[in-house]
Amino acid sequence: MTDPGLVWIGAGLVLMALELLHPGGFLIWLGVAGLATGAVTLAVPLGFVGEASVFAFAAVIAVALGVGLRRRRHPVPDVNTQAAGLVGRRARALTFEGREGRVRVGDSDWPARLLAGQAPPDARLTVIAVDGMTLLVAPEVEATS
Repeated sequence: MTDPGLVWIGAGLVLMALELLHPGGFLIWLGVAGLATGAVTLAVPLGFVGEASVFAFAAVIAVALGVGLRRRRHPVPDVNTQAAGLVGRRARALTFEGREGRVRVGDSDWPARLLAGQAPPDARLTVIAVDGMTLLVAPEVEATS
C-alpha cells in the first residue's frame, strides 16, 4: 500500500500543476498545504482524521499567507473614486452665490464650494478636493514670468 504522506505530496503537486493551467492564485496555496500535510504525515503517522485536520489547518494558514502577500504586492488603488479623477482638473465657474455654486469640468456640471477668492462667471478654477458630490475649488493661479 502507498504511504499516505506520499499521496498528500502527490496531491499537493497536482494542485500546484492545476494552478499553472488555471491561474488564479488559490490552488497554489492548497498545493502548499498538501505538501505540508505530506511532510507531517511522513514524519508522524496520523490517521485520516489527523491528516485531514493538518491539511485544513495548513490550508487556512497558506491561503491567509497568500492573501497577505497579494495585498502587499497589489494594493487596491483609488482609481475609480471621484477624487482620483477630478482633483487637479480645471473647472469653469458657471454661477456662484457667495462660496456655493456650480462649475463645469469637461462636459459635466458639478456643485462646487469655493475655498478662497471669488469666482465670477467663466472664471478659471482648479479642483482641490471632493467632498461627497461637491467639488472644492480655488481660482487658478496665473503664472507670472
